[in-house]
Amino acid sequence: MESKLEQSTSPAHATPDPKARWNPGDYARHSSGQELWAKELLQLVALEPRESLLDVGCGDGRVTAQIAALAPFGRVVGVDSSAEMVHFAQRQFPAAAHPNLTFVQADAISLPFHSQFDVVFSNAALHWIRHHPPVLAGIARSLKPAGRCVLQMGGKGNGVGVIRAFELCFQTWDLGDSFACPYGFHAPQDYRQWLEQAGLVADSVELIEKDMLHADRDVFTGWLRTAWMPYSSRVAESRRDQFLRDVTAQYLKMYPADDAGQVHVQMVRLQVLAHKNSPAQV
Repeated sequence: MESKLEQSTSPAHATPDPKARWNPGDYARHSSGQELWAKELLQLVALEPRESLLDVGCGDGRVTAQIAALAPFGRVVGVDSSAEMVHFAQRQFPAAAHPNLTFVQADAISLPFHSQFDVVFSNAALHWIRHHPPVLAGIARSLKPAGRCVLQMGGKGNGVGVIRAFELCFQTWDLGDSFACPYGFHAPQDYRQWLEQAGLVADSVELIEKDMLHADRDVFTGWLRTAWMPYSSRVAESRRDQFLRDVTAQYLKMYPADDAGQVHVQMVRLQVLAHKNSPAQV
């Protein structure tokens, strides 16, 4: 995550930490939406039993373990920049029980693999990085010739209602109004250019609107705490829970819960299907 944050000397404020530590347990409780979309995205992978796959931004490892079950004679590697997430995944899915599954700490902007994978997969992760060309270069390096990638992340226009609720609460909490979005929410035209520069052929690059559903306001607040850390980290930890309750209230003023008390968030995903040329095609 990369962000430009103006800071205040008020004791209610904390210096935002753009590398704020992930809480794997909290993520596991508040990432059901991401897991559902990952399962949908896996339908596009069509992984064969002997293929190898790299999962970039594997988080707590739940989805990566599901992928590994689809390739019992292959190899699946999950990478994440968070040491906490990787250690959690290693404990939850040990090699003794999952011999074809490995978790490694690695940054998506400097993937350490070369021509090792048939597929590179990533769901709800790459928008944490603002500058994507080095990510795509690493994905291209990681793929075998004719290998393919299936990526989905926040795209241009993603979560605008949530961002607006944070911005309004920044004002009421006297946090200032200058905050560069720390996420890489990109448009298809940019991505097609970056894919070509990386040596990847775009098969499909599109924005997809999705309704993210939260069971109630408490679940929604938990998701804000987990998925929007660069915003909430502007507030001192001792006051962060109250701040997130205020953001929740502000959001529900603009977008009320439905009759069942469920909270809806309109999200926009950038979905990318691409492949690497085989030598015969170059």
